Amino acid sequence: MSSADHPDDAPPPGPTPFDRLGGEPGVRALVDRFYDLMDLEPAYARLRAVHGSTLADARDKLFWFLCGWLGGPDHYIQRFGHPRLRARHLPFRIGSVERDQWLACMFQAMQELNVERSLAERLEKSLFDTADWMRNTPG
Repeated sequence: MSSADHPDDAPPPGPTPFDRLGGEPGVRALVDRFYDLMDLEPAYARLRAVHGSTLADARDKLFWFLCGWLGGPDHYIQRFGHPRLRARHLPFRIGSVERDQWLACMFQAMQELNVERSLAERLEKSLFDTADWMRNTPG
């Protein structure tokens, strides 16, 4: 296959991460476990504090966003337009601690749901890059 047959910005052939996670039910399970852990585990207390009193809206928004980000339906864009992740998160204090807790919580959720290792490794890299870019304060 030549590079003209598969440009660098084209998605890789085969099932998308969305498909590999099990579609909407798999993404919903991941998001729900992520927020359950955030609510229950003391290790994620600083991250939980950023989210306010309820997690219901955050659960839905992350689910809608991840569906599209992982190669499935663009629920988030249909509801809100372009994600503008950094701009939408500027009102919240996001430093290295919050970034690291977010990542640890998501990685724990993936592990507990037995996300296949090769997919988890791929997602960990992409999620780290995105989470690191979201930082808006030192610390």
